[in-house]
Amino acid sequence: MIDEIGHFALVLALLVALVQASVPLYGAARDNAPLTAVARPAAIAQFALVALAFLSLVHAFVVSDFSVSIVAENSHSDMPLLYKIAGVWGNHEGSMVLWVLILTFFGAGVALFGGNLPPTLQARVLAVQAMIGAGFLAYILYASDPFIRIVAPPDGNGLNPLLQDPGLASHPPCLYLGYVGFSMAFSFAIAALIEGKVDAAWARWVRPWTLLAWCALTIGITMGSWWAYYTLGWGGFWFWDPVENASFMPWLAGTALLHSALVVEKRDALKSWTILLAIVTFSLSLIGTFLVRSGVLTSVHAFAVDPRRGVFILGLLTIAIGGSLALYAARAPRLAPSGLFAPVSREGALVFNNLLLAACAATVITGTLYPLFVDALGETKISVGPPFFNLTFTPLMVPLLIAVPIGPMLTWKRADLLGAVQRLWAAGVAALLAVLAGWYIHSRGPVFAVLALGLAAWLVVGAAVELAERLKLFRAPLSESWHRALHLPRSNFATALAHAGLGITLAGVVSTAIWRVERIQTLHPGDVVDLAGYAVRFEGVVPHPGPNFEGQRATLVVTRDGLPVAVMQPEKKHFPVANQDTAETSIHTTGFADLYAALGDPDPRGGWVVRLYYSPLAPFIWFGGAMMFAGGLVSLTDRRFRIGAPARQRARAAVEPRPATAGD
Repeated sequence: MIDEIGHFALVLALLVALVQASVPLYGAARDNAPLTAVARPAAIAQFALVALAFLSLVHAFVVSDFSVSIVAENSHSDMPLLYKIAGVWGNHEGSMVLWVLILTFFGAGVALFGGNLPPTLQARVLAVQAMIGAGFLAYILYASDPFIRIVAPPDGNGLNPLLQDPGLASHPPCLYLGYVGFSMAFSFAIAALIEGKVDAAWARWVRPWTLLAWCALTIGITMGSWWAYYTLGWGGFWFWDPVENASFMPWLAGTALLHSALVVEKRDALKSWTILLAIVTFSLSLIGTFLVRSGVLTSVHAFAVDPRRGVFILGLLTIAIGGSLALYAARAPRLAPSGLFAPVSREGALVFNNLLLAACAATVITGTLYPLFVDALGETKISVGPPFFNLTFTPLMVPLLIAVPIGPMLTWKRADLLGAVQRLWAAGVAALLAVLAGWYIHSRGPVFAVLALGLAAWLVVGAAVELAERLKLFRAPLSESWHRALHLPRSNFATALAHAGLGITLAGVVSTAIWRVERIQTLHPGDVVDLAGYAVRFEGVVPHPGPNFEGQRATLVVTRDGLPVAVMQPEKKHFPVANQDTAETSIHTTGFADLYAALGDPDPRGGWVVRLYYSPLAPFIWFGGAMMFAGGLVSLTDRRFRIGAPARQRARAAVEPRPATAGD
């Protein structure tokens, strides 16, 4: 009965979405306040109905209702509760319900907390959001019904063993909150095109929603790379997998959007470009959704589904992207910028930032889609892997990373580039010292890797210098610096934190990729392997069964100079229901390096294949990602997102006549 309620809630949510997508839009065009006001309760009702459907699905998984098809296919009576709940979004149908739940969550957020928005703008934003929701609700009901009933099997097939991990219980919701969250920027952009108005107040309204989505996507990607690192047993953190790229592309475009919206807010410039970035960012999220769910990709992350679903999503994608770009082409020329600036200025630096980020996103999408186009044309199947991305992506990122510390040192409108660089002398010294230290410690390896360590130091120290400049550290009494710190906008701290996090991640990526030490050997009890100055002794393998798997656990004793360091216990698991094997790695970290062990297959002569890695600075990858995420959260608490813009907007509305809208 609960499952039927969930299905009926989805039907009602579709009807509410259709009303929300049409009535408020008509009311805003005709300046009809009662019709415009329909948007807010409709958005809240739509979220409540989708939440009811989602909770019904969660209930079916928790109680192991195997009469529901996706529960039987993705759960098992012996699975731990955490993985039963994770099974809700560990499949195509359930993940789409989560997708729409997050979409309606953002719409309800604008309805509840957007009281300072002009009523017509709010109505149009919520109407556009409802159009997206209606499309995906129709898709769920037509091609991905999560509540299909079957004759209940006794226990179910179980969740994919690779997904039975705590990281995968939280990684997909964060990822969805990220790239689905960019729908809010898209809706604001379309509403602005309809109204024909983009100003500083609009930018202040759209940036918090974009920041929230960017934060979620950042931590989602970070968690995904950590999961790939410790779960797959390959010793890596990123593989340029097409489905990994599906989240990375909107992250790059979303980063450009955040910086571009800042120019609109501060200087009333780059209006058309910012609107285009908002459209492109969400469009890349939709493209990622199509790639993952159309069956055109093969990946450990992808949902292999029937072509009917892919055709439906492709239709939605065509309407959303094609329609929005057509509207942009028709209305964008009216958004004339009023803020002029010199090429050497903070605005100019942000434009440079945007161009390189856009080029990076274009590179990633080209490498991801090109093999699909070649295959569609009937040519020979090809694959585009890390060599392509490393050769094309890296040259674009180097000038961008060099410019990151310089941009905040420049003034608005017109700046002195030489003076800004001179104030970063400490960052330059730190970069030189990092290069020399890297060259001394790692006498082998490519020169560019040592230079990359210097670039990482340039980013980290440059962020610290920029913050010190704002606080006048070492140039004013400590009491004055403390007073400035208390009154400095939190966004300045956030910028420094995020830029430093980028540098720390870069150091981890380069060190792990270039200077990792690897040993893959067949070991028997008592064998010792030397690994980067550590002695690893293989003690043997013993059975270690779990609730729904058969396990084998190895014991490795690690010493250095005869002193004990760690006991590592990697496992190999076999899941009888899925008839699939997985590896559970063991990682010992010092905070500056990781010792990594994975258990392979048994040898006929009584030994076991063991993979051992020493990865210098590997923890920096995820520590830096967490810092970028924290920087976004700190920026979200900035006071200008809570006060200021709404008050100024109301003051202007009281003395200025209302501009004509598209529907007048």
